[in-house]
Amino acid sequence: MASRQIPVHISQQFDNELNDLRAKVLAMGGLVEDHLTRALSALGNSDSEAAEYVATNDYKVNALEVEIDEECTRILLRRQPAAGDLRLVLAVSKTITDLERIGDEVEKVGRMALELTTSESPKSYYVGILSMGNHVKRMLHEVLDAFARMDSQAAFHVAKQDPEVDEENNAIMRQLITYMMEDPRSISQVLNAVLAVRAFERIGDHANNIGEYIIYFVEGKDVRHTSLEDIEQELKLSSKN
Repeated sequence: MASRQIPVHISQQFDNELNDLRAKVLAMGGLVEDHLTRALSALGNSDSEAAEYVATNDYKVNALEVEIDEECTRILLRRQPAAGDLRLVLAVSKTITDLERIGDEVEKVGRMALELTTSESPKSYYVGILSMGNHVKRMLHEVLDAFARMDSQAAFHVAKQDPEVDEENNAIMRQLITYMMEDPRSISQVLNAVLAVRAFERIGDHANNIGEYIIYFVEGKDVRHTSLEDIEQELKLSSKN
């Protein structure tokens, strides 16, 4: 397992600031994860209360993003961090952007679930979507755990799941298109399902992005736009050094 702890500094206050920064990111991640859990419950159980909560509480996620971003700016200006400290602040700044975007996608699912509770869409439209939603929820949980431990191997495990989500996305989309072809009257309801699929696919992408930021902090390597095979090789080389 490749992981990295925050270095101990001469200034105890700086240590406290960095630890507080990580804690706030995890709090934001926990909030987003809770919203995603509620959105899945809304879709699976036609739970209008859960759907309403998710659709109207994204402002809490946005407020945390602004708060953490301001703290990152203060640390950059006041501490002028270098090396690993700088990578940590940059990783945090990028991570909260992806968490905020996950929150936006979850809000969309909540709004779609609200429409679902007042329509007669067959449950068969959403069986595969719920499976995909639970998959990306696991990815989000795992990448937040990897962030808490700053574990690059765990982060890579999340990245390896992204192609699986893409395959699920393609299979569900084919199924939904079949529904529309068989019954044109279902088009409006199926389009809602399509939007939910796209939202979950994007959540998977954002979880993957967070994993890449963790690898960047731990390994000091920018692995964006890098194949899974090349990332795996880099991590193997790093573990030997």
